[in-house]
Amino acid sequence: MTEGSVGKNVPRKEGPDKLAGRTRYVDDISLPDMLHGLTVRSPVPRGTLEGVAFRPGVPWEEIVVVDHRDIPGRNVVRLIKDDQPFLVAREIRHREEPILLLAHADRALLRRAAALVDLTITPAEPVLSLEDSLAGVHPIVPDNLLASHQLAGGDVNAGFREADLIVEETYRTGAQEHVYIEPQGMIAAPDDAGGITVWGSLQCPYYVHAALKDLLGLPDEKVRVVQTATGGGFGGKEDYPSLIAGHAALLALKARRPVKIVYDRAEDMLATTKRHPARIHHLTGVKRDGRITAMAIDYVLDGGAYVTLSPVVLSRGTIHAPGPYRCPNVRVRSRAMATNTPPHGAFRGFGAPQAIFGLEVHMDHVAAELGMDPVEFRRRNLLHPGDAMATGQKVPAGTDLEHLVATALRESGFHAKREIFDRSNAASPHLKRGIGLAAFFHGAGFTGSGEVHLASRAALRLTPMGAVEILTANTEIGQGMATTFSQIVSDTLEIPYDMVAPVAPDTAAVPNSGPTVASRTCMIVGGLLHGAARDMLEVLREKAGLPLGHTPDDFRRAADRYHTMRGPLVAVRHYRPPEGMVAWDDAAYRGDAYGAYAWACYVAEVQVDLRTYTAEVTDFVAVQDVGRAIHPVIARGQIEGGVAQGIGYALYEQVVWKDGAMANARLADYILPTSADTPPIRVAFLEAPYADGPFGAKGIGELPIDGPAPAIVNAVNHALGTRATRIPLIPEALMEAMDAPSALRRSPAGGVAGPPSDKDRTVS
Repeated sequence: MTEGSVGKNVPRKEGPDKLAGRTRYVDDISLPDMLHGLTVRSPVPRGTLEGVAFRPGVPWEEIVVVDHRDIPGRNVVRLIKDDQPFLVAREIRHREEPILLLAHADRALLRRAAALVDLTITPAEPVLSLEDSLAGVHPIVPDNLLASHQLAGGDVNAGFREADLIVEETYRTGAQEHVYIEPQGMIAAPDDAGGITVWGSLQCPYYVHAALKDLLGLPDEKVRVVQTATGGGFGGKEDYPSLIAGHAALLALKARRPVKIVYDRAEDMLATTKRHPARIHHLTGVKRDGRITAMAIDYVLDGGAYVTLSPVVLSRGTIHAPGPYRCPNVRVRSRAMATNTPPHGAFRGFGAPQAIFGLEVHMDHVAAELGMDPVEFRRRNLLHPGDAMATGQKVPAGTDLEHLVATALRESGFHAKREIFDRSNAASPHLKRGIGLAAFFHGAGFTGSGEVHLASRAALRLTPMGAVEILTANTEIGQGMATTFSQIVSDTLEIPYDMVAPVAPDTAAVPNSGPTVASRTCMIVGGLLHGAARDMLEVLREKAGLPLGHTPDDFRRAADRYHTMRGPLVAVRHYRPPEGMVAWDDAAYRGDAYGAYAWACYVAEVQVDLRTYTAEVTDFVAVQDVGRAIHPVIARGQIEGGVAQGIGYALYEQVVWKDGAMANARLADYILPTSADTPPIRVAFLEAPYADGPFGAKGIGELPIDGPAPAIVNAVNHALGTRATRIPLIPEALMEAMDAPSALRRSPAGGVAGPPSDKDRTVS
């Protein structure tokens, strides 16, 4: 019997090729007779396209030109709502919106040609801020509303009447750029049968496949999408690749030659999606003993010019907004609003980081108003097994938030350091130190009924030599999927890890197992593979004489016998909801939102220099329950990477907007944390295996981006005695937080403080 690999740090499947330089990314690929593509974009945030003219200076007869009239199918990017065009026909909704496509073999000539395209545009008054969008100024769509949700439980107004104190505040988060290592890129090539093949840097092959079918008016079999090695995604290669793939395909079909489009870093930062900016308004009722009686939350996202994925980003934020706390009376109202900026889209955490930031900073503020230790305040309200979350979903047995929090406090020395810092800060005029925490959860998989509608399929194929091929559309984007899938399958089949290999995601070769998003890959698709492997094992034992306790040679002989007698063996599993999972009601927003949650408590330690108004994180402790870590080093890397990204979100990464465009679209101007800005990150896993996850695993990838920002801001507020409420907490924002009196409002028993305006009122 083969020794198992789950729980061990086996070599990564893609590691040798990357280390040896054999891995080929999209810009490493060159096809015969290939052209390069370029996009001509809108220079204004809003307007009407009246005409296009081409000035002399380049050989236009050699250049392939595509506009909206060259689209054979539908001029719309297929996603949640069909509102975003591939190419502008008349209406312009944002700066950098694609208007025209050019292709030529000479990239330098293309750039000269683009400068000679004259666009005649009648400008219109843009909506450039969330506040203007909420006020209904110059509406882009009816009421500027792209999406809305409401989650409610209990009687919120009765809960506020019961409260001894009501605390109110508004929190804000900025946009965040993905900064994946490899920019967006696609290659499209037509074939002689009228079909198209696209290779590219992407997360979701079947999203691109569906979008291309609509754009080109082609059936399934005429469109093929293949993932190339992908240098990171973080959600930025979930929806956007459909647009650039469509552009490459349109040029390729018109030219009858392969076309490659690869953005440089500036174009990527200017044109592609970012994390949604958010405004989160909290109204919280509490008893004097710290018990929460009511929460009313108004959660608003800036969606940008088109819907893209805003409804589902908003949905996850809505569900996560009340956090891991008991509260009998909850109401969350959420909206995604339209503005004339490039659309915002998927980003690691998918709406939860904004919601959790607002909640966890607010928890510290409420505790301060009560004169209570922030840890004790949280402890008195933490969810326990059997408690109902805001959606009515019950916390499962084995969940131990108190132990998570206690572990994080012990590992960080939280209370001792808090006392030490309080004493040292009084004696230090310039350097102030603080420590803060955040407790939170993150649901794994598509929200609500999403996994049911997705109906994912995953398969395994047995070769005559006894090797097992993994057939899924899920993509390796640096997170270790190829390795963890192989560990799950090899251990289930009781064969060596080296006998299993994933097949490259290719819509002509693998089933639709859904997108590589939402912390679903290991837990849900890995679970399907776990089931398929069990099915394969059973077939080989029944039909090919595979003995119990088999050796690798036994497995190879059984594979050969099966192929000789019966032909190929492919085991397929379809998604089914876990037994006992309460069906999600999309209208009422009630039921089991996710099959499982990962739970965590993070503690950040900071030092603030009042001479420069800069904050740095000096220590970080991350404790989480992710079920079981299939590959401990990969799991630890996910946490460390997410924390580093969260440090950037909290302190450094400010997208500067000017006239609807990113004004600092260069890595020289968009400040990222380096290794010098990243402290020791001490990671601990507390395992509470999930019965329906492969070997007990739950989702992990998004969890670590949720907690750093609130823990860091709470630490800064502890260091300075401030009530900072926004991120990124750059020096100017820190200075404002110190100079301005607290904006926190409170009301005595029976009273409800008014929110910033009647439009934002969440309590009637």
